[in-house]
Formats: sequence, C-alpha cells, structure tokens
Amino acid sequence: MVAAVEDVLAGLPGLRAAEAGEFTRRAFLNGRIDLAEAEGLADLLEAETELQRRAALAMAGGSFSRLIDAWRERLLRLSAQVEAALDFSDEDDVDDGRTSECVVKCGALAGEISEWLVRPRAEVLREGLRVVLAGPPNAGKSTLFNVLVGSEAAITAASPGTTRDVLVRSVALDGIPFCFVDTAGLREDSAGEVEAVGIARARTEAAGADVVLWLGGKGEGPVGVPVWEVTAQCDRPDRVGKVGAHFLLSALTGEGVAGLRAALVAHARGAMPVPGEVALNARQHEHLASVRSALEAATSLFDPVLVAECLRSARSGLDRLMGQTGTEDMLDTLFGRFCIGK
Repeated sequence: MVAAVEDVLAGLPGLRAAEAGEFTRRAFLNGRIDLAEAEGLADLLEAETELQRRAALAMAGGSFSRLIDAWRERLLRLSAQVEAALDFSDEDDVDDGRTSECVVKCGALAGEISEWLVRPRAEVLREGLRVVLAGPPNAGKSTLFNVLVGSEAAITAASPGTTRDVLVRSVALDGIPFCFVDTAGLREDSAGEVEAVGIARARTEAAGADVVLWLGGKGEGPVGVPVWEVTAQCDRPDRVGKVGAHFLLSALTGEGVAGLRAALVAHARGAMPVPGEVALNARQHEHLASVRSALEAATSLFDPVLVAECLRSARSGLDRLMGQTGTEDMLDTLFGRFCIGK
C-alpha cells in the first residue's frame, strides 16, 4: 500500500522523494536551527538508552547553542575593545587593549571553556563504555563474556586458541550502554598465523579500552589503561587465585558476577555525562579546543594587533562549531544519518 501511494505521488508534476535528512537540512540552511541542534536531533533519532535520549534532547533543545551565543557576544566586546585601541590609540579615554582587564577576561573565558573540554565526551555515551576482556588462553574470557552480554555469543572450548578474532557486543546494563569485547588469548607461542593476527588485534583492543578485565597473572595486564584484576573460574578446585584481585568470580556458577556488573555500572556512571547534561562530540570538542587555544594565546601577548588576531581566530572557531562557515562535506555526512525526509 505504501509503495503504491509513493508511486502515485512520484508521478505528479513537481514531486519527488525527499532525501535523507532533507527537511532538517533545510531548517539548518534557513537559520531555524544551528549545527549543534541538528547534531543533537541526529543523536536523538539514534538513541537507544535513556541516557542517550536525555543528552541528545539537551543538545537539540539549544542550551549549548545559547551558551555559545553568550561566549561569542563576550568575544565581540573584547574585539571591539582591542579594535578601538588600534584605531584610537592617541585618545586618552580609550583602552589600548593591553590592560590587565582584557587579559583577565580572555583568561576567564578560556577557563570556562576548559571546564567543558574536560567533561565526559559524547562518544562514550553513544558507543558505550568499552570493556575488553583480556588474558591468556583458557582463562575464562569467553565464558565471562557470554554471561555479561546475556547470550552465547562466543564459542567456548577447553582447547586453547578457540577465540581467534575480536568479538564485540553492545548491551545496556541498568540503562547504561556498554560495548563488551572478547579477545584472543594472549601467548607468545601462537599456534599459527591466524591466531597470531588475533593476538595482535587483542593487544590493540586492550590498548584502546575504557576498562580492561584482566584474567591473566597479577600485574601482567596492559599498561596505560584502567586494568581490573579478575580471578575467573573460581569454581574450579585447581584454580589458583590472584593475590589482591579486584574480583573473584565464576561465570558458570554466577558467583561474583553481580558484583562485577554493579562495579561496571558505577564506573560507567562516573565516566559518562550527567543525565540530561550536554556532551560534546569529537567535532565540537576540536573546535572548542581551538577557541581556548586562541584565548590562551591572547593572554600572553602585548601587541594589540596580535591580540585582535587571536580574538578573530577564537570567533572563527565558534563559527565553525555552530556551522556558520563552509562545512558542506560535513553536512552531507551529518544529514545522511537521518531517515528519509526527516
């Protein structure tokens, strides 16, 4: 029925099927919404958890856009002060742009932006906290992985090297998005070329994890990332536990698994944006960081010409952030995430 209606409409003069995100793109191009609000709407359409939905609503609702407008207004006032110093430097009642007041205001704005840059990012909220299970072969990684994701996603067997590639599953625990990653057992004497590739991928995944559940020897896990020492298979009589392990559990009997889940949820709540709070994505973070850099540079300069250029650069960064400069390629990517016509 729907296809028949579409065929009839397509035959009418001047009618065509809407492209993905076309209506939202028109709203952006006509100034009804800005780029940050459009990104928030795209995230809202893709939200799968309550946390994702609330963060997307905060961005789509314009609270971040209003903050950017206020920052831009402050930048304009500072720019006007410096430009006045350049144009009327011979006037006694015109600030020359090198006063401590201008420096303090630039520094204060840079400090406010810094507070936003250290907030949890949108990527961890969208993709989930990335938890990698790592350790030697037959340590119980795949069995624990299956329990955590709630399905028999990974093949388990007594023979070493069963897992030879990276296995990824996204789940929500208590409404918090997680991305669990099962990896090949780490050992130096790999059984063949395929397993060696799996081991290399396992090391790469561990290096990029938000949390590594390490099922190997105490202190032998990857460095540079948060590592939780886990003693798995505690139901086995021949299992030797690790001294000082964070978790002692058995995926088969369920012992200790609930405690691990609770700890992961608690950790994720601290690593993710506060519910309903705006979270910056990578693009927004990059442009806002450039604005801060320009403001910090302005505080260390004494030449009004250079200060004015720093402030111009900061304003340009905010314009790029809000889509007020050439962003055609990025817009194609963004609105391509929308469903047809949305």
